[in-house]
Amino acid sequence: MIKLLIYEDNPQLREGLTMLLNGSDGFEVLASFKNCSNVLQELRIYKPDVILMDIDMPGSDGIEGLKQIRLVDNEVKILMLTVFDDNKNVFEAISNGANGYVLKKTPPAKLIEYIQEANSGGAPMTSSIATQVLKMFSSLHSEKGENYNLSEREKQVLHLLVNGYSYKMISAEMFIAIDTVRSHIKKIYEKLHVNSKSEAVAKAFKDRIV
Repeated sequence: MIKLLIYEDNPQLREGLTMLLNGSDGFEVLASFKNCSNVLQELRIYKPDVILMDIDMPGSDGIEGLKQIRLVDNEVKILMLTVFDDNKNVFEAISNGANGYVLKKTPPAKLIEYIQEANSGGAPMTSSIATQVLKMFSSLHSEKGENYNLSEREKQVLHLLVNGYSYKMISAEMFIAIDTVRSHIKKIYEKLHVNSKSEAVAKAFKDRIV
């Protein structure tokens, strides 16, 4: 059972998402809120697996909520669900530890698939967002960056993360145990000075590590 919190200021959409997910096998919406004003308290109370996070909300918005959560929790999966696909919001969300970035017009079946992907360690993005991310990073004219003293094995793991592999997929691809994958990723985070998979991927692109 994937347990979720929803942050969305539009009451109709909030209710629609709740009904969709509660009516789908394997999903439970624990609660939904119109902004992120009490996000840390709500995180402690409900302990969700995945958070669906709108960006443009009155009061404390989704980017601010994302930042607050990542100060205390790097495990919960946060999927930005928004009408915005502009570079600024995409970059801010990824840089601050979002696990995925999906447009609100995403069909329900695809949204469910994205949530499952995020929950299992993937980094789902609507295709138009993924295209923007690639363009955005390719426009950063940095030279080949330092390798941050990553070992060849760590570079291989990072390369697979960049390509959207989950921990389980990396384990199968490299013929190593999941715990070994976690160990490599922990060391990668320490060397890159990041706290999440999306931050590691962003840094890999920006500094052209892989």
